Amino acid sequence: MMRRLALVLALAVPLAACGLKPMYAGGAGGAIAQGLTAIDVSPIEGKSGWLMQSALTDRLGSARRSGAARYRLDVRLDDKLEGLGLLSDDTVTRERRTLRARYQLVDLATGEIVLDETVGLDAGIDVVSSEYATIAAENTALENLTKEVADRIVTRLALKLRSLDAGQR
Repeated sequence: MMRRLALVLALAVPLAACGLKPMYAGGAGGAIAQGLTAIDVSPIEGKSGWLMQSALTDRLGSARRSGAARYRLDVRLDDKLEGLGLLSDDTVTRERRTLRARYQLVDLATGEIVLDETVGLDAGIDVVSSEYATIAAENTALENLTKEVADRIVTRLALKLRSLDAGQR
């Protein structure tokens, strides 16, 4: 038993010295969480834009912000729906919905673009005989893609804010 404990302690010491730090240390009061709440999301056109702006605002916590915004997030979306599977009578049996987002994080104090990236995902949709079911599947795919893309954007923003915070120290 003592050997096991000694082995665990011996392995824990190098792990503690590896330099890994939790990104969201400090919870809602931590530097990264405070930095995310200081981001305003610009209006985005269309239904997919409304969904994306809502998802980003929820994930960033902008509604909880007490002071002025420090950054602005500009997002441009490209939402495509294309038919893939074709039968001999030119009937589409499968569709692919692609959602791509180009986003820029702008420092409001200097006007400098701090981050400029693109992220995108796609989803497959079965086209069935019921038009209602197909439309519902297309809408569900858009909602799910929007949430996933928003998650990826927020993760990348958090990484950028962490690197900016480390550069100020």
